[in-house]
Amino acid sequence: MKPLRPRQAEIIAVGSELLTPFRVDTNSLWLTERLNALGIEVAVKMVVGDDESLLERLVREALARSEVIILTGGLGPTEDDVTRKALSRALSRPLVLDEQVLERLRERFRSRGLVMPKINERQALVLEGAIVLENRHGTAPGMFLEQAGRVLICLPGPPPEMQAMFESEVVPLLEPFAGDLKIRRRTLRVAGLSESAVDQAIAPIYTQYANPQTTILATTSGIEIHLTASGATDEEIEERLDELSDRIEQVLGARVFTTRGESLEEVIGRLCITKRYTIAVAESVTGGLIAKRLTDVPGSSHYFRGGITAYSDAAKCALLGIPADLLAAHGAVSAEVAEAMARGVKHQLGATIGLAVTGIAGPEGGTSEKPVGVVFVGLADDVHVESHRQWFPGDRARIRELAAQAALALLYERLL
Repeated sequence: MKPLRPRQAEIIAVGSELLTPFRVDTNSLWLTERLNALGIEVAVKMVVGDDESLLERLVREALARSEVIILTGGLGPTEDDVTRKALSRALSRPLVLDEQVLERLRERFRSRGLVMPKINERQALVLEGAIVLENRHGTAPGMFLEQAGRVLICLPGPPPEMQAMFESEVVPLLEPFAGDLKIRRRTLRVAGLSESAVDQAIAPIYTQYANPQTTILATTSGIEIHLTASGATDEEIEERLDELSDRIEQVLGARVFTTRGESLEEVIGRLCITKRYTIAVAESVTGGLIAKRLTDVPGSSHYFRGGITAYSDAAKCALLGIPADLLAAHGAVSAEVAEAMARGVKHQLGATIGLAVTGIAGPEGGTSEKPVGVVFVGLADDVHVESHRQWFPGDRARIRELAAQAALALLYERLL
């Protein structure tokens, strides 16, 4: 009888371009979610350049520790596409020419009115004994084979080709090797609390559970609580996730704005429609980021009146009606100006709620009293006006993103 646990897998992304600042391995993220759904847990992820000897060594090491190994990339026709050769050496299996694959490659070129370059014949070389995986969206075929109780899968690097091949070709072959336990995740998103505050509040709860496992992540769009549960059935997993999720929500209350993967701006939009509120924003330090996030939501025209990016003092005076003496007395980055901006944009655009943000994103412009990263968020409605001072670490881009998130978090709290 098989042990009651998920199978262990690892993913090796092949390609020197993935080791530069310009390309990111997104395939492993997508594959992890799909493998988890099959009851296969990803224990290792690696990125390796177009180095045949190094890839051979990594494959040998992977075979010694993992039950399922998936490689993406390196299956093209050029000299730097080394996956086939590295696998041949690592598995001591020769590469053989597959005439059916070769004919499909030629036909693909013919259908486009082209003659296939001879170099593309390399893509018809497959490992002896491997099941060839058809590529309906590109030229590079994939491979699926078993060796010494292990499953090894080769997939093309381009995400559309890789994803289509995995769904149509790999899943039916991989299902018999799936583990006894399925894996599911649930994400709780939190507004208005720091990572440490969230952990302090819920650690006494989640540390009581080995299954689900809990991870807390700080992002520029808020704090995320990731719950990962395993079980033999979907019902069993959902029960485990529900129990822990409910207990966490009891402690954090409305700070948990979603358990369904929604963004904060989506939840804000739903609340605005339900309450029939409208929003206008005045932005200085964020330069339009808040307006962008709000209008990224389909249907936001029902509640978003507009935004004013008043970056200079002159613009604040002309567009928002802020008195020049107020700016002179307190400075553009101040609670008084944030509140005045919120009142001004509310009045100018005729909204139920005015939201404003002003601050110093740097890298210059800070003082000992108002250092780089200081931000004031203001909110005005028909009942009251409020402002909050916050400080955010990081570079210019990160400070702006965190400032936008802080403003939206304040808006969310007010909408509740």
